[in-house]
This record gives sequence, C-alpha cells and structure tokens, in this order.
Amino acid sequence: MGTGLRRIAAMLFALSACTAASVTAQNCPVSCVGPPRGAILAAGGGELPTSIYREFVQLAGGTEARIVLIPTAGARYGSHDGWTAIEELKKAGVEHLEILHTRSASVADLEAFAAPLREATGVWFSGGRQFRLVDVYLGTHTHEALHEVLDRGGIIGGNSAGASALASFLVRGSEDVGELFTPGKDVGFGFVRDVAIDQHLIARGRENDMIDILKQHPDLLGIGLDETSAILITRDLAEVVHGRVAIYDVTDPLSLIPLRWLGTGDVYDLEARRTVVSGGSPGGT
Repeated sequence: MGTGLRRIAAMLFALSACTAASVTAQNCPVSCVGPPRGAILAAGGGELPTSIYREFVQLAGGTEARIVLIPTAGARYGSHDGWTAIEELKKAGVEHLEILHTRSASVADLEAFAAPLREATGVWFSGGRQFRLVDVYLGTHTHEALHEVLDRGGIIGGNSAGASALASFLVRGSEDVGELFTPGKDVGFGFVRDVAIDQHLIARGRENDMIDILKQHPDLLGIGLDETSAILITRDLAEVVHGRVAIYDVTDPLSLIPLRWLGTGDVYDLEARRTVVSGGSPGGT
C-alpha cells in the first residue's frame, strides 16, 4: 500500500475512533462533508512542491493512474499554472494524461466531450480564475462525470482557482477581481459540502476575508490555503499534507476568533469541527 493510501486508511481509522458518527468501509452518512468515496486534494496556489503532485498521482493509482488535466481556469495557453501543470504532473510520474478544455458550456454538456472522464482515476484543475471553470462546467455532463470519478474511488485535485471551485460555496467567483463573493456567482462544484475554500491566503493578505463571508453565511466552514499548502479530504476528514491551512468556524462558542491554524500532519473532522489528530498523533481541541 502506497504512502497516500496509508494516509487515507489512517484518516478513516481516526474518523471511526474519534467521532460519534462513524462510517463503514462502503458507506458514508448523507451528511458527509467530503466525498463518500474517493478524495479531494486542494492546494493553495503558487509553485507547488512536486511532493503534492506525487501524492495526487499515488492516490490516483500511481503508474497506472489515468489523469485528466482541466486547464480552463487559465486565460490562455501557457498562462500561469494552467497548461504548465502538464510538466508538473509528468514529473510526478503520470504516464497516462489527457487534456480536457473548452470555453463552451454547450460543448461541456456533450457526452462525447466528457468521455475521457469516464475512465479517469484522477482529475486535476489548474489555476487561473474560478469563474471560468464554473461558467463552463457547472451542471453539465462533464460535471456529472466528475462526480462519477469520485464515486469510483478516484481523486479530484486543484490548485489556486482550481481548489476554490471544488467547494460548494464559490469564493471570488465573479469576473470582477474585487468581489469577494457575488450572489448568483457563489456556487461551486460541490464536491465538498457546506464549505468555502480560499487560496493565496497570506501572500495576498486574505487572512480576514473568509470571516466577512461567514458573517453572512455562518453555517459554512471556511478553509484558507496558504501558497504551496495542500489539504486532503475524504468523507468527513481533512489532513494537511503540506504547509499551513486556516480553518474558519463562526459557530464555535469557545473561540473568540473564528480561526485556527493547522500544520502538516494535522487531521480535522469537518463534520464535528474539531481536530482529531495533531501533528500526526491522536488529540483534539
């Protein structure tokens, strides 16, 4: 069993041991925040360490992984972290790679266009602007096929804008770069339920932005990703696999500031909203 698969197994063990709402190997409560099967890997932007891409590839099947890269968030060919992710994925060991890209929602709704996803074990959304992703793919056959990747036990990952689009609530979903969130432009792909994900947290001075979102949407859980950081989500568990990650929860009655920082190896229960493993050791707050 590879390192990534051992991590998933450890997370599931911690879930059954540390939370009241335990799950079986095959089933997950309807209330699961993350995918009942498969995994989500969300990264915070910038030039990611190769180790993050390797983690993604290992969870997708290693040398047998069939990866689909979706660079649609980028503005054009060769844009930052768009098509350049091809080389990063290849360095991480990808041998079977397909590119899926269109600017047309009508094309994205074609079964023939979504066909590469039917055999994919992993999908990676590279960075750019998240509105370009949801405007094209949300509610289409492509979106449906992405859910099926998870249902088969695959993994969906994303960096920067590609990470924000994975959540149910879309942060910075407007074409206006100054808009934190906009009604009608605040719906993401929903692979992680009742969650908002922001990125480039410290590099762009966004540490307090999520608090403004939660003032109007207090039921949401906020996840803030610093550049080069990444978090792995399966069912109700989220493990920091690299860097630092901020968790925002305005429903916590014991916290004066609705923000806590997690470091590499920490595991957080997204449903119970508490740390269940701290620094790789059982614990909690």
